[in-house]
Amino acid sequence: MKEMEQQIFDEAKKIEAQLIHWRRHFHEYPELSFKEWKTALCVEEQLKSIPGMIVSRPNAIIPNVVGKLVNGTGPTIAIRADMDALPIQEENDVVYASKHRGIMHACGHDAHTAIVLGVAKVVAQFRDEIQGTIMFLFQSAEETTDEQNKSGACYLLDDGVIDDVDAAIALHMCPWLPVGHMQIHEGSSMANVDVFEGTIRGSGGHGAYPHEGSDPIWMLQYVLSYLYSIPSRKISPLEKAVVSVGEIQAGTSDNIIPTKVKLRGTIRSYEHDIRKCLTEEVTRAFALVAALGGEYDVQITRNEPALQNDSRLNQLIVSSIHDLFPQSHIHHQPFGLGGEDFGYISERIPSSMFFLGCQRENEKKRELHTPQFDIDEQCLVQGTSILAATAFRYLNEEGEK
Repeated sequence: MKEMEQQIFDEAKKIEAQLIHWRRHFHEYPELSFKEWKTALCVEEQLKSIPGMIVSRPNAIIPNVVGKLVNGTGPTIAIRADMDALPIQEENDVVYASKHRGIMHACGHDAHTAIVLGVAKVVAQFRDEIQGTIMFLFQSAEETTDEQNKSGACYLLDDGVIDDVDAAIALHMCPWLPVGHMQIHEGSSMANVDVFEGTIRGSGGHGAYPHEGSDPIWMLQYVLSYLYSIPSRKISPLEKAVVSVGEIQAGTSDNIIPTKVKLRGTIRSYEHDIRKCLTEEVTRAFALVAALGGEYDVQITRNEPALQNDSRLNQLIVSSIHDLFPQSHIHHQPFGLGGEDFGYISERIPSSMFFLGCQRENEKKRELHTPQFDIDEQCLVQGTSILAATAFRYLNEEGEK
């Protein structure tokens, strides 16, 4: 396998300039979730230029693109890239800065798309060496959901794209680690994401006579106190759990007690039972309002499930990294409480995502989803090589079985 991995790396290195060009093009022309039509068209054109590639659009109203390389019968492994950008105004002074005001690739999806295109190019060079199918999923809308509360991965599932897929792999940019470092974790690795929206209602009144009415802002303090105590008082602090309020709306004047307060927030967890408990406790926090003389309602919306990394696929990724880049550093730890809609896929089939170090040299730690986010483009060849080698390793091992 090491000989094959060396050949894979050599091919990836040959197209390094192309990888950088793709990534910069996508970075210059970012598109928001569900609107990645030009990105999808570019991806489709590149895939169609690859001999033997079968290209399809599984849904006419969602810009998802699927490519397949097939050689005989055998297992199928999917490699997924997300394509959408974020509503952020870029602050980087680079020649490839976003040309779309207020929209930016601040999460590395431009790099993900370029890397998986690179994997398709590289794998095609060795098509006769595989026994089975490698599928390339270029996915719309990882960052948000539509009116049906569906993200791009949901549509891939609904359209039956992975019905016959045996395993899936993906990567994510990692700006807190330099090039040559990777982060991987087994089991729950990114969070269940739930959103709550609540309203507290009172009678309101004159600010000079608060005792003559019921004040929803006064009630709010008890709700907030309960919400923020949930992770440490209702759930063990050893568990991965967060409740955060991100938005509060109330009042129109300094001397008017409002009739209602609206608040929205996020609930994060790793495990199913903790997710259930958090949902119950958030509801209980709002129920305090009734005892304080007010009324309330609360809605909790379930979004993406926790990302579940498969042990065996992790081992294949780690083996590929060791063989390709023996001097690399692998960090075995979870990725945090951020959300990732690859979790929908990992619920259905064995899946694994790893984080690829992309921190620029001599640069302080950069975070995802910030106006200054950028990557060290040396990581592009690494990501391409690792995903391609892991796909080959998986098909070869499954074929032997």
